[in-house]
Amino acid sequence: MKITLLTGKTFDISEAFDFDIKIVQSSVSRKLTLRIDAKEHIPVLSIPKYCSQKRAVAFVNENMDWIVNSLGRLPQIKQFADGDSFLLFGQKVTIRHNADARRGVWLEDNILNVSGNQEFLHRRVRDYIKKRAADEFYKISADYAKRLGQKLSGVSIKDTKSRWGSCSVLHHINYSWRIALAPDYVIDYLMAHEVSHLKHPDHSPRFWACVADLYPDWKQGHDWLKKHGKSLYSYA
Repeated sequence: MKITLLTGKTFDISEAFDFDIKIVQSSVSRKLTLRIDAKEHIPVLSIPKYCSQKRAVAFVNENMDWIVNSLGRLPQIKQFADGDSFLLFGQKVTIRHNADARRGVWLEDNILNVSGNQEFLHRRVRDYIKKRAADEFYKISADYAKRLGQKLSGVSIKDTKSRWGSCSVLHHINYSWRIALAPDYVIDYLMAHEVSHLKHPDHSPRFWACVADLYPDWKQGHDWLKKHGKSLYSYA
């Protein structure tokens, strides 16, 4: 495995490790750090601007137990499949593969019907969720924004790795599509959280008071995300 830093220096540590590891160079940090990319299921090593190969390899080896244990606690990646049951916008649905239906994907009586070839089922379900999320999340967010007297310029659905939502200075909100798989009270909390940033671009007491005003039961959703959020990454 070769690691090439922005300085142009290349570390060849292919013989040191027998697993994938993502390398990020930090221009400000003075120390090596490790974290786990929950989406990609790989460790991420952050290296300061000047770092020797020996030091980088030693640091990873010293933290090998932590890497193995952290990866072991992550949910196993899986794909949507025929017969799967899961929450979709707070409603439990079950996938039914109808290969010859020629209707794309449609929801009827808690059954998520998917037509077409089996190998495309996962992608079609995921695309359906993203499309529905764009509509559903906009409606909820627009309602909250109206209550605050704030302008909402738009909502986008992203495949983010670390943030469930974000609000820009242009009053545009991004949401992770995986939030559609969470309980409805989690969805409502996250929408209230991001919309509150339209008025308070911080996490001050006034911000949290605004969240509570929009969604009084916000703490239940907040705590669920903190405790179970990583489980939403079980689907690729």
